[in-house]
Amino acid sequence: MALTARNVVCLVCLFLTLTLSFADDEHGADAVSYDKETFQSAITQKKHFVMFFAPWCGHCKRLGPTWNNLAQVFNNEESPVTIAKVDCTLDTALCADHDVTGYPTLKFFQKKADDFQRYKGNRDLDSLQKFVEEQVAKPEETGEAPPVPDEEEKEQVVQLTDDDFEESIAEGVHFIKFYAPWCGHCKRLAPTWEDLAKSFADNKQVSVSKVDCTVSTGLCTSQSIKGYPTLVLFNNGEKVDQYQGGRSHEDLKSYVAKKMQELSGSFGEAEEAVPEQQGEEGVMDLTDNNFEDVISDGLTFVKFFAPWCGHCKRLAPTWEDLGAANAEKEVTIARVDCTQQQTTCNGQSIRGYPTLVVFQNGVRLDDYKGQRTLEGLQEYVDGFLGHTEL
Repeated sequence: MALTARNVVCLVCLFLTLTLSFADDEHGADAVSYDKETFQSAITQKKHFVMFFAPWCGHCKRLGPTWNNLAQVFNNEESPVTIAKVDCTLDTALCADHDVTGYPTLKFFQKKADDFQRYKGNRDLDSLQKFVEEQVAKPEETGEAPPVPDEEEKEQVVQLTDDDFEESIAEGVHFIKFYAPWCGHCKRLAPTWEDLAKSFADNKQVSVSKVDCTVSTGLCTSQSIKGYPTLVLFNNGEKVDQYQGGRSHEDLKSYVAKKMQELSGSFGEAEEAVPEQQGEEGVMDLTDNNFEDVISDGLTFVKFFAPWCGHCKRLAPTWEDLGAANAEKEVTIARVDCTQQQTTCNGQSIRGYPTLVVFQNGVRLDDYKGQRTLEGLQEYVDGFLGHTEL
């Protein structure tokens, strides 16, 4: 059958659409794509880190997977920044407006088209993520005076900074919340943290404190704070433990009471200890303290995740079902929160979320790359059961 002119045009349009779609995915499928119209409206609503690129650019193609990983980390509802991209072969005027003369050009915008920082550092995930966190930490120029804490908070929760941190924690027990004002989890924890401070207001041996990591950036960097909130217990200036339990008032209060008894024995009878967190049914929470011990014996399937990661949130109920389905089998279904267990995640070179890894007797066997359905995951696990000897 002969092709008509109209059919030829349709085929060309389809080819171009598929080509552009592939090019878009190749440069970060999880990054938000903007054109001139959408860029102008979005840039004033939220902070943005934007890659201006050309599909034919080799440097852009090589950066694409890393840019996608960066988008997976930050592109979620609670994040204060959006990882985005602009195809300069399609939006030449927009790229010209922003003086883009080479590819890729990376710019961080502070809610204004003319308030930006051009990125010129290394293009690995760690360097890019550190740059984003530094830019996010910069206060917005609103012209308003910073809010003054109310008197009740001044009396109870101790605000520590770069200047007084070391001196303040040199003696006694200090339970410290490292936070960022924009963090949703931090905002929800704030009233509970105040209540915790009130509970120990009369106890001179313990102090409930907080550190704003958008202000005391040097301090938080030195303490290896990677996620918010991070809750750390110090004793006489030394880090004792990073808290991993529930965030209710009773959970936190019991934890402090237990640690006080362990450290000094002077708190009196400790309240009932907080049970070890098991997370979802059949899913074991792994920490820097127990990770090596747990994976050293038998088969362990581990989900490395971040609470703000959208893909992780979508996988969570399926992972719970997987844990329940394998509760009686010779496999441990586990998870690691990489915002809390940085040592473990860094040691395993985790660069994106979620990362799903199988360990056998302490050896990393394989990274799962298949479909994230219960059926796909179960079939994968069953493939290891029955022949798990190395």
